[in-house]
Amino acid sequence: MNDSDDGAGRAAPPKRADARRNKETLLDAAAAIFVTSGVEAPVRDIAAKAGVGTATIYRHFPTRADLIIAVYRHQVDACAEAGPALLATGPTPHAALGQWINLFVDFLVTKHGLAAVLQSDNPGFDTLHAYFLDRLVPVCTQLLEAAVVAGEIRSDLDAYALMRGVGNLCIGADSDPRYDARRLVELLIAGLRRPH
Repeated sequence: MNDSDDGAGRAAPPKRADARRNKETLLDAAAAIFVTSGVEAPVRDIAAKAGVGTATIYRHFPTRADLIIAVYRHQVDACAEAGPALLATGPTPHAALGQWINLFVDFLVTKHGLAAVLQSDNPGFDTLHAYFLDRLVPVCTQLLEAAVVAGEIRSDLDAYALMRGVGNLCIGADSDPRYDARRLVELLIAGLRRPH
């Protein structure tokens, strides 16, 4: 390998990092537009929010289904990555669990805009629920176990059951302005504490 090959190898990662950031910006913009305008929002609105042309969106995501799947996975990944970070920086494991559950609630409430389209016959949507569980249940388990080890919460909790309960509390949050899912979830998380 000569020096020019070596230099080329070093130059490539910044481009990949820029491309990754650009794609993340695009996915964040699409997610925000989906929340406010639904998954059928015009691509030009997403492009404008991301600061790119519509051709850029179509280059990355040839179909609307591709974009929806990518947004969903991006949001799941962000929620999954937040768990360990909150655990490392939070004042206590229980506080980190509460913060993470708040992010999870935000995801669930905003995901309801995707719910109808995710129920469609598109085969690309079939694996999304498994991806959701595979990425998020281990994170919730890690947060629960840390809070148990710290003596903050009961030890008989299952991450899947907790996430399912939180999900059930979020149903209806988008159709009734008087319904405060976050408040009910906060009560649930507070109720996990061990009696002193």
